[in-house]
Amino acid sequence: MKSYDVVVLGGGVAGCVLAARLSENPDRSVCLVEAGRDYGPQGDGWPRTVLDARGLPRDHVWERHAAAHRIRARIIGGSSCVNGCWNTWGAHADHTDWERAGGERWSARAMEPFRRAAVDHMGLRPVPESEFSVWSSAALDAADELGYPPVDMGASGAPGYGTPLINSFDGLRWNAAFAYLDPVRERPNLTIVDAALVDRLHVVRGRVRGADIVRGGERTTLAADDYVVACGTYGSPAVLLRSGLGPADHLREHGIRPEVELRGVGANLSDQPGVFVPLAPTGALDAALAGKEAAGDLYVSRMLVRAASDRCPPGSWDLHILPVAGPPLFGSLPPGRYEAGISSFLMKPASRGRVALRSADPTEALDIRPGFFSDPEGHDLAVVRWGLGLVAKMAATAALGKLVQPLGSRPAALTDEEIRARTGTYWHPVGTCAMGPADDPYAVVDGTGRVHGLSNLRVADASVLPTVPAANTQLPVLAVAELLADAIRAETGGR
Repeated sequence: MKSYDVVVLGGGVAGCVLAARLSENPDRSVCLVEAGRDYGPQGDGWPRTVLDARGLPRDHVWERHAAAHRIRARIIGGSSCVNGCWNTWGAHADHTDWERAGGERWSARAMEPFRRAAVDHMGLRPVPESEFSVWSSAALDAADELGYPPVDMGASGAPGYGTPLINSFDGLRWNAAFAYLDPVRERPNLTIVDAALVDRLHVVRGRVRGADIVRGGERTTLAADDYVVACGTYGSPAVLLRSGLGPADHLREHGIRPEVELRGVGANLSDQPGVFVPLAPTGALDAALAGKEAAGDLYVSRMLVRAASDRCPPGSWDLHILPVAGPPLFGSLPPGRYEAGISSFLMKPASRGRVALRSADPTEALDIRPGFFSDPEGHDLAVVRWGLGLVAKMAATAALGKLVQPLGSRPAALTDEEIRARTGTYWHPVGTCAMGPADDPYAVVDGTGRVHGLSNLRVADASVLPTVPAANTQLPVLAVAELLADAIRAETGGR
């Protein structure tokens, strides 16, 4: 058994932040455990696909040939190694939900220093002009043509159009491991253990007494004063469930002895579904994109519109309208040919899904049911359909109309069944270890990430958010990890 002051389980975006911040105290020993590979400091040892910010690599994920909504990173740095390098911030209404669940530290005002810290530490920057294709530039003009104002996508505000903050530099994907771990790798009080699968926690009378990990076929138990689970929206509830923390009936079904009844573990899964409307590029657009690709500067999109449907509360937004043009995300096209289209993404879904175990074996694939468009009132379908109407208007603007063939149908006229059949995901799941007060039977953690009923266990990642923000989740998760690291340091002091 190896012993530390703090063990952080999960080396994704949140885990990198936590390990760096918690190890700032030289008297606190920290062990960071990651299931995937750690390729070390930024350099030639990293795979080219991971470093290339122009694509979405799929060679460092848990399941290579699974449904799109199941894709999740398995590498130090987590999703920041495989996503689109986009960083946006949500609406003030997001914080209203979070503050109600976790207290004042989750208000927009209180979280602002952590948002700024994340932006600075990750080196987030505006999109440089050289990375705009003729498509992205025209999409900006199209949004203006529709009457939307320009807005800062890296901060709260109102509906409008703009560009995200990005964590890439001259085509290099700058992931959370580069930003947070590289400057601190030489700290003698920080240990990084990669290629280690987290099995379960040993829970005895309300305390965690050890964490079992499996590395190279060998089982090791890590001991600590405090344990932080940061395995992501799918992985964190799985670790808790295998440890006997969750719905008792589900645990017994898989031969796991219940230690603490927490009905919310794995419940409340919330993700952002959307529908892509394909458009036929003109020869001129294909030629312009080919020239951009030959120069090494082709990115499928560098702008978006945050829009408010007719069901959206005033002052907020519930849609991202995302125009893209470039190599297809799935499949392939002949050289010199490209995919173009516009997606309507639902940002504030009412539907909920869940994550559950298929067995107590940590190598067994999880039972993940996103629950897209499952809300009985049909709210989510109505909002996406409203967004599809906006997609048609955007495609018909003078700015974009000269680059694509006219739409042959009305996307908003799709039936419910057709929308469901064409549903994709924005890859922003949250909520499966949701925070809330101890008297909420479905709350898993409190506002500091501490698991209800456990004195030395916390969860600190996207899974603690009770509702998904009206944003891409990388920047919010960075800020959440900064916030929770600060809370842990304040409570543990010199430990």
